[in-house]
Amino acid sequence: MVVGVLVALWAAPARAGGPSMLVGAFEELVKEPTLEGSQKEVALVQRAGLDAVIVSSTWQLGETAPSPLELTKLKDAAKATALARVRLLVTVYPSGSSQTPLTDEARADFARYAGALARSLPSVRDFIVGNEPNLNRYWLPQFNPDGSDAAAPAYEALLAATYDALKTVSAAIRVIGVAVSPRGGDLPNTGRDTHSPTRFIADLGAAYRSSGRTAPIMDAFAVHPYEDNSSIAPGATHPNTTTIAIADYGKLVQLLGQAFDGTAQPGSSLPLLYTEFGVETTLPAAQAGLYGGIEPPTTHPVDEATQGSYYRQAFALAFCQPTVQGIFLLHTVDERPLDRWQSGVYYANGLPKSDLPKVAAAAGQVHRGVVAACPGMQLAPHAIARFPRGAQLRARRLRVSLRCDIDCVYDARLERLPVHSATLETRGSAIGGAPTQIVFPPARPAPGVYRLVLRLVPPLNPGPPRILAKSFRLRSRTR
Repeated sequence: MVVGVLVALWAAPARAGGPSMLVGAFEELVKEPTLEGSQKEVALVQRAGLDAVIVSSTWQLGETAPSPLELTKLKDAAKATALARVRLLVTVYPSGSSQTPLTDEARADFARYAGALARSLPSVRDFIVGNEPNLNRYWLPQFNPDGSDAAAPAYEALLAATYDALKTVSAAIRVIGVAVSPRGGDLPNTGRDTHSPTRFIADLGAAYRSSGRTAPIMDAFAVHPYEDNSSIAPGATHPNTTTIAIADYGKLVQLLGQAFDGTAQPGSSLPLLYTEFGVETTLPAAQAGLYGGIEPPTTHPVDEATQGSYYRQAFALAFCQPTVQGIFLLHTVDERPLDRWQSGVYYANGLPKSDLPKVAAAAGQVHRGVVAACPGMQLAPHAIARFPRGAQLRARRLRVSLRCDIDCVYDARLERLPVHSATLETRGSAIGGAPTQIVFPPARPAPGVYRLVLRLVPPLNPGPPRILAKSFRLRSRTR
């Protein structure tokens, strides 16, 4: 007869995003005109081990709501991802630099457009506002006639207006700001006016402070941390330049702190998302016919094995960074023009590249908590245990069913009460998310009161152990 209850002792939470970090892709192909088409593309996302996807909705001057066709595609994407339990994020931004919203009226139109998106997509709770506003491709002007920054103050005003519009729809919406490019020139009148992320963040903070606003303008900050070219591993840092890549995390946090700490807008504690990261691959002869155009000489694509290795390294770096909540590949499927991105884990026809299993395994290792050992990180598995009961307690071998959300190592003990002396013990491990059967050595304990105790710790980044226990009375057998 069972006389106790299940007890769980909770360890301190992890400092970093760790296993809860999103691992996804920016994949516009998910926006198909039919639900079946969207589901097909989402299936490719899932096969790559990814649990989130970003799609875009581009705005043009004068628009205050998306077109019916745009809404149909977005609703299909939302339904397909919801059915697959894949998280959908929507990024909304001007379609090009000629569509930059520079007036109060244009900014109000853009904000209404974003609000209309949110009302039409109630299942979507993550909206990214803007796309690389530090580059002239998406935002002009970048500079005022005197050489000062024109883009950051104008974008700050747009982000503030859109934040308020989205929060009016639902306070639960997460507004993700900036999606800044990792590089820029900081020199006016070059023919390609751009700002570095370093300068843009500082100027964005200055614009926010001078606005006198007492509310935040974003709940998270997005950056596109591409390396200088695809041949450079994601662990490369840029301490002496204005570039921000994944390994420049410390520099990014410091910049955000200098820009916003002490205001109503969080800075150094602001959650981060790497919403675009890509490594381009060379193309085998069998697939070359799928693509057209000329590969830029600055790309330096790598073989597929290197791409898989670099993606795993990127996941591991982000996993260990305390405020990072997600990393997104660009894309799952290659783009066909060679002057675009062949950074997917599928060729342009949807066939998998050779590193797909490696990338999927690395994404799984993120969520299992074993992709990297991280200084200062402490994890504790959340677990469900099904203890034996009734006649199961009198079996020659006691069995406990266990499921941990991340990989866990268990120490299972049968203790005799009240002295807590172990009468049986077994050890083993469980893969995160997979059911595991714990089987004790054969024995027939004497009648009395016992306690089954599971002590659970992850194999990497262990925090205080998770304890699951159940007490029971074992009665003498009747003849």
